[in-house]
Amino acid sequence: MFYGITDLATFVLGTIAIVLLPGPNSLYVMTIASRLGIAKGYQGACGIFVGDTVLMILSVTGISSLLQTTPALFMALKYAGAAYLAWLGINLLRAARRTWRGAGKAQLETTTLETARPFRTALLISLTNPKAILFFVSFFIQFVAHDYPHPALSFLILGVIVQILSALYLTGLIFGGTHLARHFRERQRLAAVGNLAVGGLFIGFGIKLASATLG
Repeated sequence: MFYGITDLATFVLGTIAIVLLPGPNSLYVMTIASRLGIAKGYQGACGIFVGDTVLMILSVTGISSLLQTTPALFMALKYAGAAYLAWLGINLLRAARRTWRGAGKAQLETTTLETARPFRTALLISLTNPKAILFFVSFFIQFVAHDYPHPALSFLILGVIVQILSALYLTGLIFGGTHLARHFRERQRLAAVGNLAVGGLFIGFGIKLASATLG
């Protein structure tokens, strides 16, 4: 046992599998990097790190119980997050239409996805997902010994591991996104199709979040 963590290797493997699952956070960072470059991509990634850190802290300080016992709060957060994701998706669909019609490179660079404020947008995407809070507490608790006298330390170590693995993954997406950007600049219709696909995914994430339950 490592500082109250019962099975560190299994936790790391499970976290890798979870981090690799596609989601709105990682998709947003890759999209921002492909549009505005590495620096903006890392601004979005920092928004995710801050958001996830806040959710992890909330998950171990009792907010998960509040969400479970206050359905109205859960529903409010859920629908706010779903609406925000859908709004981002609709903006991308509009950008795809403009790009397809030949609006040119300048249009491609300035189409809206809250690109001017990637940190804020990524932070909001993270914080408006109440299921993430419930996930963190339900996942972390499986690897913390119930009789360890300092569980906060165990949760801290697990949180740091999650953030390190997330940082590595997002770094790969950021550099991959900038590579895709070169192809998009040369092929406007390919860029339009990319916007269409990503916009559809954001709307899908919004619908999925809207249908989430406490169970």
